[in-house]
Amino acid sequence: MNSELIKSLLHLDTTLYSIIQTYHDWTHALLFLIVFCETGLVFTPFLPGDSLLFVAGSFAAKGLLNHWLLYVLLLIASITGNMINYTIGRQFSSYAAKTGKIPFVKKEYIERTQHYYEKHGFLTLILTRFIPILRTMAPFLAGVSKMSRPHFFFYTVSGAFLWISIFYWGGYLFGNIPIVKDHFNWVVIGIVLVSFLPPIHLYIRSKRK
Repeated sequence: MNSELIKSLLHLDTTLYSIIQTYHDWTHALLFLIVFCETGLVFTPFLPGDSLLFVAGSFAAKGLLNHWLLYVLLLIASITGNMINYTIGRQFSSYAAKTGKIPFVKKEYIERTQHYYEKHGFLTLILTRFIPILRTMAPFLAGVSKMSRPHFFFYTVSGAFLWISIFYWGGYLFGNIPIVKDHFNWVVIGIVLVSFLPPIHLYIRSKRK
């Protein structure tokens, strides 16, 4: 099962093409759901993000998907997913403050998170849009730190616009160039690897310090 999942993720072009052939217009709803879950639920960070947007954009350019409808749906999914994740984080923090019990988390970690988001909230929420796993965790932690809701919403909309636009329109404009099309699986692997470079770099720097 795991090997099949990995194969599907590495060959997103063939996987998404099969889905389009099977579900037709319902594919738009499925892509909405994937992006919503990947950004909105802390236990689904394994879902494809950057590479999925790129592949979806390339199929939209072929006319297999409604490109403007899909673009708007992906933006909405990304924004609402973040807002749900943020709300869950706030509820978690409120429960912890009320009961004095924080399952699996030390209270000092919550305090550190609050301090960090007060100083670096904007930059964190923008940059983590482009980093798998952290993209899922950042809005939850923003909720835990009780960042101002209007500020979080502004950062979320800004980050969603940049993230969706760069990868979706990147796929739309360049995904069907012959050299890209003929090596699509390597392009997907490349996108995934590049996405993980920032957290690896930060980890190495923290170890040196």
